[in-house]
Amino acid sequence: MRQILISGAFALVFALFGTRILIRILEKKGFGQIIRDDGPSTHHIKHGTPTMGGIIFILASILGYLFSHLVTLTPVTASALLVIGLVVALGVIGFLDDWLKVSKQNSRGLKGRYKLTGQALAAGGFAYLGLQYMNEYSLTPISQYLSGVRETSIYLGTTVVILWIILMVMSASNGVNLTDGLDGLAIGAAIMVFLAFVLIGVWQFGQSCGAEVTAGCYAVRDPLDLAVLAAAFAGACTGFLWWNTAPAKIMMGDTGSLALGGAIAAFAATLRVQLLLIPLGGLFVIITLSVLIQTFYFKISGGKRVFRMAPLHHHFELKGWEEITIVIRFWIISGLSVALGLGLFYAQWVAK
Repeated sequence: MRQILISGAFALVFALFGTRILIRILEKKGFGQIIRDDGPSTHHIKHGTPTMGGIIFILASILGYLFSHLVTLTPVTASALLVIGLVVALGVIGFLDDWLKVSKQNSRGLKGRYKLTGQALAAGGFAYLGLQYMNEYSLTPISQYLSGVRETSIYLGTTVVILWIILMVMSASNGVNLTDGLDGLAIGAAIMVFLAFVLIGVWQFGQSCGAEVTAGCYAVRDPLDLAVLAAAFAGACTGFLWWNTAPAKIMMGDTGSLALGGAIAAFAATLRVQLLLIPLGGLFVIITLSVLIQTFYFKISGGKRVFRMAPLHHHFELKGWEEITIVIRFWIISGLSVALGLGLFYAQWVAK
């Protein structure tokens, strides 16, 4: 618990003060957000707001995690390092996208196929390496078995596991990216999910199988250290939210949104709660579905729309809702989704 507090506190403070410094640097460089012409007209005022803010909370999360280990003199684990590796890889892809947008002064950025290919390669590498590094209890960071609220008896095999993890990472990464359309919306929802992973990791550690397998125990490698890393992400995102809340002084950009989604999927995979990703990330799922529904209906109906605009939060903007109202109400939805996910996790334990 001490390690979790140190990790989260350090990351929060670093992000809180580091974001202000980053804002000044980005303003001097002229790295401002490019706003799409086809978006809500109220967003044009955000043109030029510093972007690429994801750099700071990625850095703060890593430093918070490492600092907690330095203070407590405990070794880092393979599971946490793999999550960090995936986050950094996706952050680099997002950074390239943001860089192209600000350097060319248009909203296109990295071509879609290149971005998706990069995400798939990063996720595939994470999945493959996650199946290696067996510990003394024969546990690897990622299991060969499908997991819901815990690991099941459904064996997938190496190839299917890698494809499944690629799907998870790409879905979560792009889901957070789609949600990042209003000030503070995506980062606030992500904080709740990371806090849920802290609780799940701590609980799994307390009920870990370890050397002795007992009824209902959790066969998860490094659950406590993953909770420490999740706390670092929660703290870093909270520090960043101080500056990202409406009216935002800085945007996370694709640098942040792709990395956050990847982190969420990575925690679900390494904590062996893969299908729990759906209720925990309920807001991201809803917003992604709104885009899919809009696109599908537009094509089959010859140009008609279900929503005034997708993603869903823009629909409510065009209906006249204030941005802050949408953000708070969507945060409530996210909180309820996370509560549902935690409820399902605990209910499985009670019913064991």
